[in-house]
Parts: sequence; structure tokens; C-alpha cells
Amino acid sequence: MTVVSLIVFHRGNCLQSEPGENMDDVIIVGAGVGGLTLGLALQAAGIPCRIFESAAEIKPIGVGINLLPHATKELASLGLERALAQTAVATGDATFFNRFGQLIYQEPLGRAAGYDHPQFSIHRGDLQMVLLDAFVARAGHDRLIRNHHCIAVEQDDNGVSVRFCEGPNGAPHTAVRGHIVIACDGIHSAIRKQFYPDEGEPRYSGVNMWRGVTRWKPILSGASMVRAGWLSHGKMVIYPIRHADADGLQLINWVAEIETPVHRKRDWTRPGSIDDFVPAFADWHFDWLDVPAFIRAADSVLEFPMVDQDPLPRWSFGRVTLLGDAAHPMVPRGSNGAGQAILDASALTVALKANDNPAAALASYQKQRLEATTRIVLTNRTNPPDAILREVFQRTKDRPFAVIDDVISRDELLALSEGYKRIAGYSKDALRTG
Repeated sequence: MTVVSLIVFHRGNCLQSEPGENMDDVIIVGAGVGGLTLGLALQAAGIPCRIFESAAEIKPIGVGINLLPHATKELASLGLERALAQTAVATGDATFFNRFGQLIYQEPLGRAAGYDHPQFSIHRGDLQMVLLDAFVARAGHDRLIRNHHCIAVEQDDNGVSVRFCEGPNGAPHTAVRGHIVIACDGIHSAIRKQFYPDEGEPRYSGVNMWRGVTRWKPILSGASMVRAGWLSHGKMVIYPIRHADADGLQLINWVAEIETPVHRKRDWTRPGSIDDFVPAFADWHFDWLDVPAFIRAADSVLEFPMVDQDPLPRWSFGRVTLLGDAAHPMVPRGSNGAGQAILDASALTVALKANDNPAAALASYQKQRLEATTRIVLTNRTNPPDAILREVFQRTKDRPFAVIDDVISRDELLALSEGYKRIAGYSKDALRTG
């Protein structure tokens, strides 16, 4: 892998800047979860920033995500817990089944498990709108600039220039000057590509996933995160992401995961076909859910390969650094994508407050977060949070069991669950000392 240095411009040869800009600003590229959280954290810390978003209009797109207690702790510190609670579901329990609908294990989550902060299940679009509304209200409309698609970054001794065009493939804008630049531009980050032009294709895990949301009556507790089956035959993750409406139905997120030899290029918005995967769940008719009917009731389906990329040796280059999916794209497993971006934003803000030297501050942020996220990327490849399902699948040879205690002990199940929490940084002990 080749790393290219940023082009350095000497004083007097810098690109033209847009009028009215502040050279003290932190330039944030991307108004996703990571970029907006960083903007809010910097604004709260008194550090001026502007967010540049590629889209001309920010729409609440996507499906469900989970915010674990370490992430909700950071959002609560920004005064957002109440707004999130109004739209999200406070997840109450994790419940595991085999593909025959037999209960394997159940444990409380969030505050029900004794955490100081909740675990929230929420529509990604709802989360983004909460963050967006808060940022605009606190920082001002002029601090969020839309229709600016990043092309490249350049730096000199005095600051950084960011080249933008008018949306993807649009006409070029004049360059924007700032103090430092944070790449929050996601899995297709142009800035990451500038530093790592020869980076290989994403690493495919061998598992494809289809995602959707369905309006349905509450399942189990009405705040349950259900994981069922296993990847070789078909696995489902199901959890509610909005409170029940007047008709008693909830918006419920689901993910179907199946080992699949081929996949298409990653694209969060690619439509999928129910007929490509629903046969794997044709006989999943349980007393707690008719899975095929539930899947077919979805308004739409998205398809995405379970891919990640090898961890990078560094994120920070002088006055520029990476954050969130631009820094550490990981398999969408274990509720880590959005959560780790939120933790990145918090750590970066602390580093910038503590150090006036931009390069030193970004290096400090990298030192704190790179190793932690690398550990999660690699753990998700070999020992994911649903390893409980894999263990039971292997021990039973994919057959129903008479009594789960004859297959695996409660202590073993608890150890598998707690081990992943420690790796991902949200064990209760880690949060108490963090």
C-alpha cells in the first residue's frame, strides 16, 4: 500500500478562498453521524467549525442502527438524550434463538442491565435529523454548507485548502481554507483515497445482507433485539426503532444475513430483492413471529455485502485526519459503525482542546482511537457479538435441542457476551473508569 503526501503550497501560492470564511475554522467534510456529532462537540467546546456536505438536500434515509451505552453517554453529554428518547426505542434485552425458534439466551441491555445510559435503537434518518437540527440551532445555518463534494485537500504552514465541486461530478467551487480538515466522508472517502490511492478493494466476509423495516405489532418485549439462526442457513437480526403508533404497530428494523459466494459493490442505498433471500427463512414460523410474512411486509429492501477494509497504519497527516467510516470501515455487525464514529468525535474534540498545535492534536487523537478501532475491525472478522449463535450451531450440528443447558452453560454464554463488550469498549467496568 502506497501512502502519498499532501501537496504543500508555499505562502502566496495558496488556492483562492471563498469569501467570508474563517481561517480558524475546523473544516468537517461530511454531514453524516460522525460529522454532525463532531460539529456539535466542537461547538460545545468553543472551537469554530463548518460542515460541508456533498448532498444538496439532507434527507432522513437508511434503516435502523443501534447506539450502545458508550455512544449514548457521549450524546447525552451534548444534551441530546431527551430528543433521542422521543423517537428511539430504549432497547431492553438481547434475545438469541436458533433457526428452529428455540430460546438460547437472553440478557438485559442498557439501563435495564445497570448501565448509566440507555441503549437506543433508532432509524438512521431519525438520528441524523436529531443531530442536524441540534447543530443548526446551536451553530447557525451558515455553519452547514450543502452541495459541496470534496475532491482533494492541500496544506501549507498556515492552514488547509479543500477543493470542492458542486455535488458529485458537478462544476468546481473555489477552494475553502481552514485551520484543519476532518474527513467524515464515509466509506467512499475522497480524502482517504488521496492518502491511500493504491488501497485494495474492500474485504468481503463471505456474507451478504439484506435490510429493511416493517410496521408490525411489537415482538416479544416490544424493546427486544432478536438474533436468530446462523449464517450458513440464514440469520436474522430484528429490533424496533420507533415507538408504537396509535394502531399499535411499531417500525421494526430487520437484517437478513446469509453466506453467499458472490456480492456486488457496496452501496448503502442499493435496492435488494426479497426473492433473493426469503427462501432461506421459508419455514421460520414461530409462536413469537412469522418471519416470512414479516419480511414480505417491508416497504422496501436494501442489499449490502458484509465488507470491511484492512486497518490503516495512520489516519493523521499534518493538519488532516480521518474519522468514522472514512478511518475504519468495519463489517456492519455489533452496533459499532455509528457508535465508533461518535467516540471518534469525542476523542478528537478533547485532543483539539488540549493542544494548540494542530498536527500534535490530530496525532494524539489517532493514538487514542486507531488501536481501539483496529481491534474491533479484526474481532468482528473472527469473534463477532453473535458468536453465541455460532457456538450453539456448531455444538448441536444445526439440530433442535431438548434443553439448552445440555448444550452450553449459562456461564459460557455470559462469557461470550461479556468478552465482546470488553473488546468493543462498552463493558460496565470500562464505562465506569472511562
